[in-house]
Amino acid sequence: MKLMTVLLAEDHMIVREGFRTMLELDAGLEVVGEAQNGREAVALCKKLRPDVVLMDIAMPLLNGLEATRQILKIFPAAKVLILSAHRDDAYINDAVKAGAVGFLLKQTSSLEVCRAIREVHKGKTFFAPAIAKRLHRFNARFRDRTGRLNRKSAQLTSREMEVLQLIAEGQANKQIAAELSIGVKTVEKHRGHLMQKLDIHDTAGLTRYAISAGIIESSVQLTII
Repeated sequence: MKLMTVLLAEDHMIVREGFRTMLELDAGLEVVGEAQNGREAVALCKKLRPDVVLMDIAMPLLNGLEATRQILKIFPAAKVLILSAHRDDAYINDAVKAGAVGFLLKQTSSLEVCRAIREVHKGKTFFAPAIAKRLHRFNARFRDRTGRLNRKSAQLTSREMEVLQLIAEGQANKQIAAELSIGVKTVEKHRGHLMQKLDIHDTAGLTRYAISAGIIESSVQLTII
């Protein structure tokens, strides 16, 4: 019997180790790789081609939502299952938009996580009961309240989203250029486009926007004033 292969993407080592131990107790599952940030998750998906990706949202360098978009672009057969401590409607909505086929909370039981992996592997969706209820409650009022922010985010390219996250994490242009293997002038160009598209004209404003849009957590950014 072929085992279902799983990639774990979680930046906290102790949490990642806990999930690996939990999943390895299931004879039908095999953890084939672990990523500590979104960029590493994308690279490992290219290499390992896992059946299911268990993806955290808040990770450094590249958040789980943008990593999900990039993974599905290069490997459409992957099933991405979000596992997060966040239960806000905006996170759930953005996860679905990114292409995730399931959303679980981190306090979910091990049996439920394994069940979710099996369900999404079959081509189904799987949302924690509390999350499913919220999805059904999405209505015009919610979209009116957050649509403006979502529309602005939708205007950004994938590369601009990457640059925005790294700016919000406090990285300088040279550091961003090295991380993305692009020139400093290209980074400056992306920064300019971000400011123009979002009508935000300073780094602190870009950082606040990234936090409000769920691109990073407020705890990630240490230099914002």
